[in-house]
Amino acid sequence: MPRKKRIPLTLTEKLKKIKTAGLSATLPPNQYDPYQEKIDDLNKRIERVLGIFNKTVKTAEMVYFIMYDIENDKVRNLIAKYLKKNGCVRVQRSVFLTSSDREKFSEIHQTLKQVQEFYDNTDSIIIVPVTPDSIRTMKLIGQNINIDLALGNTNTLFF
Repeated sequence: MPRKKRIPLTLTEKLKKIKTAGLSATLPPNQYDPYQEKIDDLNKRIERVLGIFNKTVKTAEMVYFIMYDIENDKVRNLIAKYLKKNGCVRVQRSVFLTSSDREKFSEIHQTLKQVQEFYDNTDSIIIVPVTPDSIRTMKLIGQNINIDLALGNTNTLFF
């Protein structure tokens, strides 16, 4: 007998299931989180950021950061997966960068707003639009990567 094809659940449907099961899956600090996926190394993340930058210079899409502080592990991981599925690039554990048209921006904004309103919490989600000029002035502290050189912010003199 052939298996029925499963229809993928939306983010809000997944959250309803978690809410029904109980939203108490927060781990104590410094405890292993089996749901937390590893993120790429810094060089790969910078490369993806530069890809977004180069793409938006040539199109009319808007660039924005999405940052969150979400206490519940399951909700946090579902949001991270949702953002990655929608083309967002993870810059840090709770910071994503993406480029999209205004329609996609509105869709992501509305979905995240629904998540925030879905359960009683003290979480926060911040969406910050940035301009290509803002990205050009971005500085990286703490790693040995010359972001200015990668963004083309340096001048070269030939004699």
